[in-house]
Amino acid sequence: MTARPALLYVTDLAYPARGRRYGDEDVFLSSRLRADFDLALCHPLDAAALMDRFDAVVVRNSGPVIHYREAYGAFRERAAALGTRVYNPLTGRADMAGKQYLLDLTAAGFPVVPTVDRAEDLERLPRAERYAVKPKAGADSIGLRFVTGDELPGLLQGAPSPGGLLVQPRVDFRHEVSFFYVDDAFQYALYAPDPDRRWVLEPYAPAPADLAFARRFVEWNTLDHGIQRVDACRTADGDLLLVELEDLNPYLSLDRVGDEVRDGFVGAVRDSLLRFLGAPRPGAGHRRHP
Repeated sequence: MTARPALLYVTDLAYPARGRRYGDEDVFLSSRLRADFDLALCHPLDAAALMDRFDAVVVRNSGPVIHYREAYGAFRERAAALGTRVYNPLTGRADMAGKQYLLDLTAAGFPVVPTVDRAEDLERLPRAERYAVKPKAGADSIGLRFVTGDELPGLLQGAPSPGGLLVQPRVDFRHEVSFFYVDDAFQYALYAPDPDRRWVLEPYAPAPADLAFARRFVEWNTLDHGIQRVDACRTADGDLLLVELEDLNPYLSLDRVGDEVRDGFVGAVRDSLLRFLGAPRPGAGHRRHP
């Protein structure tokens, strides 16, 4: 490894994300990381061909994998073959591996929006006026629709989507809230006070019980390094339920936090990457971090 670690920063700057500015966020974060790393940006379709020239690949706002599933599979295979360090590491158990984790967490009794994928399991769901149906391989609300209970058996038995479908009751909630972590350290939280405007986010001061909720899922995922976002909804009764555990390329909404929080987050990511690479932290002499 060179004196300054070299990073391949994977992003789709032009992806038209609704309510989010992928390009702005990655231009900001990559510009700050350049203080400690040699860094180049590339599109996700180019990452497999370029990765062997760098000390690590950082996957950031690369867009839903469903749009380039074959290329993403080739990227993972090449990274494994070369022993390339990928951040987040490709051992994530949540969205990185698909939506199976929602079924696993439901079966294990975690506080998650109840989820099933088979017609014979529909009776395990709470009764609801409407149900959310989405592809197991989906992301970013792609393929999401809301149906009545009478429509569900036929949809699941047909299962036209690759990998099948997931079914959840449509939850009556007060707001959505997201908790952001670097490695196992909480950084900040944001929430959407208006359920109909989910990307109009404001800073959120989590209670100890909120942080205990989020940490359960970070610990369950067992990633030693990386950025994770725990998305939850607060029900009408005041409870939190997991909506999504994003461990592949979570959007960070850095434009919604203050300068101090943003600076702290950048520092946490820098230090995490240096630990990940076994490189000395700036100002720490030759001492290496475990």
